Amino acid sequence: MNGVPATMSAVQLVGHGGPEMLVWRDDLPVPRPGPGEVLVRVLAAGVNMTDINTRLGWYGSGDRKSGWAGELVFPRIQGSDLCGRIVALGPGVGGLSLGARVICPTNQHEPTRENPINFASIGSEFDGAFADYCLVKARHLHDVSASPLTDIEIGAMPCAYGTAENLLSRAEVARGERVLVTGASGGVGLAAVQLALLRGAEVTAQCSPAKSAPLRALGAAILPREATPPARAFDVVVDVVGGDGFQARLDALRPGGRYATSGAVGGPLVSGDLRSVYLNDLTLFGATHQPREVFARLVSIINSGGVRPVVSKTYPLRDIAQAQADLATGRYPGKLVLVPSEALP
Repeated sequence: MNGVPATMSAVQLVGHGGPEMLVWRDDLPVPRPGPGEVLVRVLAAGVNMTDINTRLGWYGSGDRKSGWAGELVFPRIQGSDLCGRIVALGPGVGGLSLGARVICPTNQHEPTRENPINFASIGSEFDGAFADYCLVKARHLHDVSASPLTDIEIGAMPCAYGTAENLLSRAEVARGERVLVTGASGGVGLAAVQLALLRGAEVTAQCSPAKSAPLRALGAAILPREATPPARAFDVVVDVVGGDGFQARLDALRPGGRYATSGAVGGPLVSGDLRSVYLNDLTLFGATHQPREVFARLVSIINSGGVRPVVSKTYPLRDIAQAQADLATGRYPGKLVLVPSEALP
């Protein structure tokens, strides 16, 4: 691998727990691509709640801590967002060029006979982008060399914008429809607002007024975070909050409305009245698995510059614990992004 060093820096997760489980290493061997694999030099890596949740083992049930697909193999290099440049191709890889700028979905479609919507998550089931280099299967990479967006902006997009586009796709959001987005100042919420507006929807963003400026600038109406949504006012509710407001969000839907969720930052256990669902012919969508065509549609938007993410702050990769702490407080709108040492200007 010409020009690729033998070792790299990375942050390893050595077990479930607090930020002390994130260990800086600068002596890890650079992985070599096998058949069908590509070695990517990381240019930027967004910080996401899924990284924190995986560190905590939040996806398990009861007292069992786990990642997306069960128990993690430690040490693991996390990092579910990737913008990088191809530096080596494994045997049998075609259709990709050395030097191309690329991204990949966080949840990568790997269907099985038993589970047709099975996926593997980068940074959970295999090593991810919190490193100078990472390996990705060629079939999951997308070329974004043509995009007018910066590396940092693109590094903020795969997880949040892929999730948001999937939510809107599952709910079939159409031009002219009225859409409520909860948690709208966060990464997924703000992405959902932008992408829903791009579809021609009328969007109400529910968030703290102190963090509403980017959403107002986009043209979204603002509903304060603690306010109760008006009854029967929306065709679609995109909810990444969960928690105590679940029933009020069902009540906010018109008859025949659609509710889509992909998160529960306000709490995963909710209480609601099933009569609200069946008497109003509501449809509820859980949206985690992303069909290939959903992420491909997002790639087209990125390459055209159709949306530009809000990036509030960047950090050197070594400062990952601070970046995750800042994300958990919810003090910044939009996205926080890590820049590995190899990509620093």
